[in-house]
Amino acid sequence: MGLPNPDLTQRSHAALENDVLQGALKRATDTFIEKRREAITSVTDWEALRQRAHLVKEHTINHLDYYLEQLVERVEARGGKVYWARTGDDVNNHIIELAKKRGVKSVVKSKSMATEEIELNHALEAAGIRPIETDLGEYIIQLADEKPTHIIAPAIHKTREQISDLFAEKLREARPNEVAELTPRARRRLRDEFLSAEMGITGANFAVAESGTIVLVENEGNIRLSTQVPKIHVAVVGIEKVIPRFEDLSVFLRLLPRSGTGQKQTAYVSFLQGPRKLDDEFEFHLVLMDNGRTRTLADEQMRESLYCIRCGACLNVCPVYQKIGGQAYGWIYPGPIGAVISPQLQSLKQSGDLPFASSLCGACRDACPVAINLPDMLLALRAKAKESNVGRKPSERAAMRAFSFVTRHPKLFGAAGKIARRFARLLAKDDRIRQTSLPALADWTHYRDLAAPRGASFRERWKKELDK
Repeated sequence: MGLPNPDLTQRSHAALENDVLQGALKRATDTFIEKRREAITSVTDWEALRQRAHLVKEHTINHLDYYLEQLVERVEARGGKVYWARTGDDVNNHIIELAKKRGVKSVVKSKSMATEEIELNHALEAAGIRPIETDLGEYIIQLADEKPTHIIAPAIHKTREQISDLFAEKLREARPNEVAELTPRARRRLRDEFLSAEMGITGANFAVAESGTIVLVENEGNIRLSTQVPKIHVAVVGIEKVIPRFEDLSVFLRLLPRSGTGQKQTAYVSFLQGPRKLDDEFEFHLVLMDNGRTRTLADEQMRESLYCIRCGACLNVCPVYQKIGGQAYGWIYPGPIGAVISPQLQSLKQSGDLPFASSLCGACRDACPVAINLPDMLLALRAKAKESNVGRKPSERAAMRAFSFVTRHPKLFGAAGKIARRFARLLAKDDRIRQTSLPALADWTHYRDLAAPRGASFRERWKKELDK
């Protein structure tokens, strides 16, 4: 499993200084936010729908063992095979073993965060099996050998010119000059891959326990081809994706497209139940993946993060993500949800800095279609990181200890405030503190001005009001 670059600050600075990335992020997140706003206006009971989804997920996660067993029973009754995978390596090894037994040389894949999480592509390549991403965004990312920058739109950080250059280099064809040329060129390449691949691998948006149905939503049609053309279909599904009843889909299929892409419904919704035909020629394999999820399930503070339906809405509204993008988070899950689940699926030592990459403004909680309380979990992870001494530099920990000491002594706090205000006025020009090399202010003023304090402090003003 790949480890994230430990220096979140360095990655963030690189993103902030990339003008092309800044423009791409602004255009993409502004578009997503506006489309979502328009889409949810057609739902009169939006907040009630969010709360219902929250309750369904809460009930399911609290009875996860029961619904997983029911799902397995239904899938097997329809001719499917089920494999329980404790780790990502277990998933990779099982799929590779299956592929080798069936003589599989190439695999077509739909967009799947679960397979990104376990780096399935690298494992397949190492075993001599060629994986081909068939979602256009994921195909671009695969050609560029990069990680996705967004849960829904993995290549939003790429410009048209960058993609044209990439296609010319990797596909060894004439450079496409127009956006309209990019999709047909990818489609022609991928059509041959669909027809020649012996195995199709997907994730799942939902797995319905009562019917054994795997539900997949998309806009490009590549999932239909990945599951219907190859004779072997493997679905890699996180154990948290199960929902109890088919009727629950009426809730989630109204929430997910509106929150993810701003659509009332995606172009394709596939309902898959076992192999296409009940004979030895066609196979369906469901791989139920834990990979750290049961640890989250056992943690009452973090359990709610398993409610996530991977829509990406929290990314779009997050002021931190809007500025640094997805790759700065160092792993495949970015934004507020990434800052919550990455330290759990990896470890605090690997991703303990991510919970601090948040303003705690609460916009993510308001945008989440399942009403997940992300700010509270971010705070809880910060506390855990503090207890584990990870995620913060020694200088920051020393500064916070000093601040804590000063705030517990009112006279010292008042004196420190006066000194700080006077010192700030010395640094200011036209009431603004501009770029400075002082350690406490350098990171802030490198990208923005800081307003210098003016007049009396709040405590002084309050005392004056009381004395009237």
